[in-house]
Formats: sequence, C-alpha cells, structure tokens
Amino acid sequence: MKRDAEVLMAVRARAKGKTQEQAAAKSGMSVRTLRKYEQAAQLPSQLTGPRTYRTRRNPFAADWSWVVTQLERDPALQATTLFRLLSEQHPDRYTPAQLRTLQKHIAVWRAQYGPEREVIFPQVHRPAEMAQSDFTAMNDLGITIAGSAFPHLLFHLVLVYSNVEAVQLCLSESFEALAEGIEHGLWRLGGVPERHRTDHLSAAIKPLDRPTRAEWTQRYLALMNHYGMIPDTNNVGVAHENGDVEQSHHRFKVAVDQAVRVRGSRDFDTQQAYVRFLDEVVTQRNRTRKARFLEEQAYLKPLPATPLRPAQELRVRVSRFSTIRVLNNTYSVPSRLIGSRLTVRVRADQVEVYQGTVKLDTLPRLVGTGGCAIDYRHLSWSLVRKPGAFAHYRYRDELFPSLVFRRVYDRLSDALPARADREYVRLLHLAASTSEAEVEAAMHLVLEAGNLPTFDPVRDLVRHPAPVVAPPLSSPVLDLAVYDRLIGGGQ
Repeated sequence: MKRDAEVLMAVRARAKGKTQEQAAAKSGMSVRTLRKYEQAAQLPSQLTGPRTYRTRRNPFAADWSWVVTQLERDPALQATTLFRLLSEQHPDRYTPAQLRTLQKHIAVWRAQYGPEREVIFPQVHRPAEMAQSDFTAMNDLGITIAGSAFPHLLFHLVLVYSNVEAVQLCLSESFEALAEGIEHGLWRLGGVPERHRTDHLSAAIKPLDRPTRAEWTQRYLALMNHYGMIPDTNNVGVAHENGDVEQSHHRFKVAVDQAVRVRGSRDFDTQQAYVRFLDEVVTQRNRTRKARFLEEQAYLKPLPATPLRPAQELRVRVSRFSTIRVLNNTYSVPSRLIGSRLTVRVRADQVEVYQGTVKLDTLPRLVGTGGCAIDYRHLSWSLVRKPGAFAHYRYRDELFPSLVFRRVYDRLSDALPARADREYVRLLHLAASTSEAEVEAAMHLVLEAGNLPTFDPVRDLVRHPAPVVAPPLSSPVLDLAVYDRLIGGGQ
C-alpha cells in the first residue's frame, strides 16, 4: 500500500500539468495505482478501514462464557486472577504468553458491557469564591523530635482559585485546632474568601439522623460570622467534592518528603524547628502560584480588626489531690490551689489556667480522653511529708521525669526496699527545689561510679559539683632536622 505522501506528490505533479505516466513515475507508483486514487479522490489512509476478521483462532473461545460469567458477577476481577484460575483448571491448554491476549479481550468486553464509572466534572472557580480545609495525618513521613516519634496532624487550608495554601501543626481534630487553623491560614493569606468548605467534622457539624442535612455547631457558626464567611460542606462520603484540599494533601506530603530527603534527616531538635521547616516548604510552594494569587488577592474581603482566638472556657475546682479534670483528662496544679475554683481556657495544643484574670500556668493539652499530666513539682512537698503514699500512688509512673530517675528508683528498691520510696521522693523534692538537670546529672555520676544513689551523695554533688580538671598538656618537641635533610636532598 502506498503512503499518503507518495499519492500527494503525484497529485501535485498532475496539478502542474504532468501526464499520469509522468506523475506516477515521479512518485514511484504504477499508472493503474495512481488512477485508482484519482478516481476515489481519497488518500490511502482514508481508504483503510478497521479489520473485521481475525488473523488467528481465539485461544479462549472454549472458556470465554465462563470468563464473562465471572466478570458479570464481580467486575473488579482482574485478568491476571482469571488467567490463573483458567491455568489451574486447564494446565495443558494455556501458556503464560497468552495472558496479554486475555487482558485485551477483557478490556474490549468492559468497553462494551462493563459497569458505568463515576464521572468527575471539572469546575470553574472564581477568585476569592471559596477556601477548602481539612486535617491530614503526617505519621507516614516518620518525623521525629529529638529522636522520639512525633505523631501529629496538619490543618490544611487552600484557596480554590489560586491553590495558595497554609498549614498549622495540631495534635487532634478538635474545634480549637480547626478554629486556630482557619485563623492562622486567613491571617497568613491576608484576606477572607466568600465561602469556607470543610469535611463533615464533628467539630463543625452536629451529628444528625438525616445525613443529607448539615447543622452547624454554635461555636463554628460564631467563627464563620466573625470572618464573614458562608459555611459549606461536601456530601457525606464524597471526598472529591473537597478535591482541591485533598489533592493538596498528597502534593504537600510529597514536597515535605522530598525536602527532608534533601535535608538528610527526618529528626528535628525541637517542635518549633519543625514548624519553621514546614513554613519554608509552604512558602516555596506558594511562590509558584504568585500570579494567580495576586489576581485573587484583589477580590478577598479584608480581615477583621483582631483575631478571634477562640477557646473553650471551663470552670473547674481543684481537688484535694491537687488535680483538675479538663475534658475527661487529669492535670496536676500547685497544691496551694487545692479547693480553689479556676477558669480554664482550652486551646488546640495547650490548657491555660486562670485565677480570675491572672494566668497562673500553661499546660500542654492531652490528646484524647482518660489521660493524665502530673508534674512532680506540684506534689514534691507533700510527698516528702508522706513518702509512704508513693508506692501505691495512682499516677506514680508520671513521677519519673526521665529514664535516669526510673533507674535510680529501681536501684534503690533492690538495695534498700524499706527506704526506697523515702529516698526517691527526697530526690524528687531536691530536683523541684534546685534543678532537674543538675540532679539528673548527679544521679548519673553516682550510678556510673557504682555507688548507691541515695539522697546525701546526690545532694552533695548538686551543692558542690566536682571540679573540672584540665588534662595535663606537655610542650611538643619540634625536630627540624627532618626538614634540613629534606632541603639538603633537594639541592
């Protein structure tokens, strides 16, 4: 069969007045062939139709009805699975090279009779029309803080038109984390879009019997009203309706993974250092969207005068155990507050304790329920007076600030079982009244020396630390004869 280029060459020659014999000779074809294409007024590619016949026998003809039955029963079955089953049923009928043939046959069957698939409809977005947000887990990246695993989430806010984004580190999907993430994102982006869409988070939407109707919580509505945004949500179980932020989750995690690979380590000295690292990744990604963001920025509504800084405010009473209960978690406070009524403001990652308008303390917020955060400094004075209470104290494990303190207690329990509790609580009191780091270092020195880490030797080391003795240094003897011989040999 001739190619289109050859026929076109003959056609152009005929247009210049050449005879059929001359045009055919010029394009390398016979006069009869050229006459055929002139009469048809079509190119070779236009005369070629799809093949309607088979060039070889269908090797799956005998078992094709069984294959179709399996596909109709479960369309998700793969060709490799069906081919393996056929090979087990008829080991002498099929060879591994025929797998590709079966895959082609199944692809044709699915194109003709397969189930309908869900269609994704591309959307047209207007500048400043909507922001989407959601939480995403970062545990798969293996980030560590000072060598310890750091399970955490990120709150991710994305402007749909420009895809400019902002992230906020958080430890749970609480309302406080949602509110602080929204505020952080809006103030970082410098404006407010018309709508805000989120997933069906319990922090924003009340659970209802009818899932098709969303009812917002009062706190979430107050947050939206403060910023003048219209709340919006996707349908239950339809994640692609929040597709911009879902896709940004994946892309952002890939960017963070690549950045830590370039960095050469997934370990960070502090949580603040990790937050700065994330901010650098966000800034770098947003630079590529600068043009569309400048266009969108002109349509964003202005921010309010001040951030809302929402917090859940609770009134609690300090128990006789010197603890308070906040959202089903237990926190210790100084014993001088026993019996007092305190105001607690719960934020995303911390709990602020107030007496009236005076802030007394800031405690790290516990994730989940049923946890406890006991600070030995709050209890050490009472423990010294009642050392017998230590052995069966409900939160005793919380009174070991580090592994060194645990080793010391175990060593004391083995050597002095009758005095171990008394000696250990005196060491805790010493750490509370001086310096935990110095007491820990002193206990470590006593253990390394093979001595028993009781209160007296540790206290003596803390009060009178061993002087640091510089190692003796001798004056070096320089022998220049080697250089004399070298120079002399060179001459």
